[in-house]
Amino acid sequence: MNLQGIAGVIIFTLSMLRQIDPNEVYVVVPAFNEDAVIRQVVNDLLGLHYKVVIVDDGSEDHLCTLLSDLPVFCLRHKVNVGQGVALQAGIAFALSKQANYIVTFDGDGQHQAMDIGKLLLPLINNEADITLGSRFLPGADHNMPASRRLLLQIGRRLNFLLTGLLLTDAHNGLRAMNRKAAAAIQITENGMAHATELLTQIKKKKLRYKEVPVTIRYTDYSKKKGQSAWASFRIFFDLLLNKIFK
Repeated sequence: MNLQGIAGVIIFTLSMLRQIDPNEVYVVVPAFNEDAVIRQVVNDLLGLHYKVVIVDDGSEDHLCTLLSDLPVFCLRHKVNVGQGVALQAGIAFALSKQANYIVTFDGDGQHQAMDIGKLLLPLINNEADITLGSRFLPGADHNMPASRRLLLQIGRRLNFLLTGLLLTDAHNGLRAMNRKAAAAIQITENGMAHATELLTQIKKKKLRYKEVPVTIRYTDYSKKKGQSAWASFRIFFDLLLNKIFK
């Protein structure tokens, strides 16, 4: 895209975002032992005037204490119960605050706050009930290691077998949803398997969805926090057994 085209996209995005009050947007950030990066993540979100909900999922250092001087909502689990439960708690809290739009955003610094606007546009235009960030659509950008990319490509096909949705990126934690979708989705999987569970609910409850290209930045820190190959396949088999015997 040339500079004129980029400028046009920026102007269009800004004009659309004027239709939404940032106070209507609640960004839910599940976090476990993210004390090294969580403050920067929060500051980036606050800089765009979104409401921020941190769900401290039993971190060794209380993240709510570390962020006590910032204007954020902070929920804390006394023990680590998993990202799925943390997300559901944050979504339920945002709904109780009358949020019209809810974004899920990882706490390890990989996601870019500026991408939230792109995720909101299809919701504002009533084109979708939920938008899913993708690292692999045209216009997306990432510095993902080749081994992890291969694993994710395998994962998207396994997810298709389980959910019936063939996405370009089935395990991206950056999402946005309107109030209808947030109220319909009930995450019960406590760990990382919640990502597949969420896709199952999108199809079952006939929610309109759209993938949106986003930028993901992997750092040495975030790579250490990521799922191993064995953990990813264990999640798949847990979901498969649950689907067979449920």
